[in-house]
Amino acid sequence: MILAAFLRSIGQMVDDARFRRVLWIGLALTIALLALFYAAFVWLVGWLAPDTITLPLIGDVAWIDDVLSIGSILLMLVLSVFLMVPVASAVTSLFLEQVAEAVEDRHYPALPPAGRIPFGDQVKDTFGFLGILVVANIGAFVLYLFVPPIAPLIFWGMNGYLLGREYFTLAAMRRVGRLKAAELRRRHGTTIWIAGVLMALPLSIPIVNLLIPILGAATFTHLFHQLQARAPSG
Repeated sequence: MILAAFLRSIGQMVDDARFRRVLWIGLALTIALLALFYAAFVWLVGWLAPDTITLPLIGDVAWIDDVLSIGSILLMLVLSVFLMVPVASAVTSLFLEQVAEAVEDRHYPALPPAGRIPFGDQVKDTFGFLGILVVANIGAFVLYLFVPPIAPLIFWGMNGYLLGREYFTLAAMRRVGRLKAAELRRRHGTTIWIAGVLMALPLSIPIVNLLIPILGAATFTHLFHQLQARAPSG
């Protein structure tokens, strides 16, 4: 079920102009957010690092800021793996509605129009979940230092759970409301977690991870409808 939902999302990305438009906008925003993070990081490094330092027996060294700048690029490539998690969350929250509509128009045309989530609720949910993601990943980063061999498993498992929880809730709320979405999330927790891990895995691959926010929103829209279709009637 999960793999089928993911493959259908990729298929729509290839041949649906409306879907691709949202994808390109989401890509641009994702790159802009990562560039903003990087610019802020480089500014901080430049502000903290002196232009020259004096070393014993060597004298003044004026190229320390160049070394730090190069090092900051390498460090940001590593940090981008972790930064993509909150970025993916923010982009998905912004574009879920448009992605879900494109998916439903293509694959579920008989459905009535979905209810709109108030913008204020969207903003509150987005920032609330971003806070949870940031705190959880900071705590996990400390854990990575103590158990580096299993750090990838911790990253994928934890963020798979958190992203799956958010993606499914956003997709379900449009159709069944917040309370019913929470009930469905508890009932299908294992399936949603596994699907979230499927989203978290490519988030750790540079370039590929740029596609995940929009593909994740589409995948969980499919997953919600598939779980609904399997629910017993009455």
